[in-house]
Amino acid sequence: MRLTPEQIEAIKQTAQAVLGVNARVTLFGSRVDDSKKGGDIDLLFETDRPLDNRAATIGAIYVELIRKLGDRKIDIILKDPATPPAPVLTIAKQTGIQL
Repeated sequence: MRLTPEQIEAIKQTAQAVLGVNARVTLFGSRVDDSKKGGDIDLLFETDRPLDNRAATIGAIYVELIRKLGDRKIDIILKDPATPPAPVLTIAKQTGIQL
């Protein structure tokens, strides 16, 4: 996994601050593969709590991550109980690493 312990902690803190203590985060995509270089940070954030405004929640997560990690390419997928099944969710869960 190509994230530092400090980056992992910042991502987990962001998940808990925005989504609550039971939030889960999965890193997937190229950053999971140690043999690759570069690439964006692909993150799946999950909560068991229904969200009223998904766009605002994604925005809050993104702003907090940029503050903590610096200006970089971050892709965020957000799953709550109302999120319909999607292939990207399956891929993230099958190939990702929970932080």
